[in-house]
Amino acid sequence: MASVKVPALVPSPAEDAEQLRKAFQGWGTNEALIISILAHRNAAQRKIIRETYAQTYGEDLLKDLDKELSSDFERTVLLWVLDPAERDAFLANEATKRLTSNNWIVMEIACTRSSHDLFVVRQAYHARFKRSLEEDVAYHTSGDFRKLLVPLVTSFRYEGDEVNMTLAKSEAKILHEKISDKAFNDEEIIRILTTRSKSQINATLNHYNNAFGNAINKDLKTDPEDEYLKLLRATIKCLTCPEKYFEKVLRLAINKLGTDEWALTRVVTTRAEVDMQRIKEEYHRRNSVPLERAIDSDTSGDYEKMLLALIGHGDA
Repeated sequence: MASVKVPALVPSPAEDAEQLRKAFQGWGTNEALIISILAHRNAAQRKIIRETYAQTYGEDLLKDLDKELSSDFERTVLLWVLDPAERDAFLANEATKRLTSNNWIVMEIACTRSSHDLFVVRQAYHARFKRSLEEDVAYHTSGDFRKLLVPLVTSFRYEGDEVNMTLAKSEAKILHEKISDKAFNDEEIIRILTTRSKSQINATLNHYNNAFGNAINKDLKTDPEDEYLKLLRATIKCLTCPEKYFEKVLRLAINKLGTDEWALTRVVTTRAEVDMQRIKEEYHRRNSVPLERAIDSDTSGDYEKMLLALIGHGDA
């Protein structure tokens, strides 16, 4: 489901490294050359380019990019060049420090990565920050948020399709009882959402819908302004239909007065190699405008060119 266009004939990592080095030399930086290389290489290729660059020039490609580029374009390129697990570790760490919407980013990483990928993110987090992701999440959150987020980031779910229908029925009933009692932070709700496989959760929520006549997120909307309930609904969306969750993040990022570049950059760089095609279809369906046109009218310059290349629509 990736949207990144990798050319049929990819130059050698040594050639790519040499071209990038050239892009940094002379008068001004050649941003178009940087985009034409990096936006069209997959994660494995980008990793080898970084290693080759370090071996050949004795410099860290990330540091050189940091020196040469600026603003939103720089952030996009740097996030993109990072290994996916390193990128998630960096975003999660940054999220524990930011005061706004940080819980959402931690939840998003915990719920939309595979069990193995999340495990690798936690390893990358150790290596880079000399602390564990869960200790930072626990330290920077409190109350109901902590109760939900710590088990989410430490989860190692079964990834297969096996589903226990008897369990789905009984757990749908538990969820319905707790929600009817407005016990939204009940440990049973948290246990089910943080330990069951995504297939099992889907089966449980389908049964919930059929048995009780409402989708669970509708029943969790009793107080639309409650921040914990918003996070709980987003958690369920991320676990069951991530493309709908990411479509909404993009819609809010683009349709606000002034763009939320942080959110736009994060979704494009983290989903370009995963499910960007589905997100684009969902965006078009929901907004009657293709995502590339929305990005085109909302951003400009090298930043715009890089984003469009990553969602598979750039001329770069």
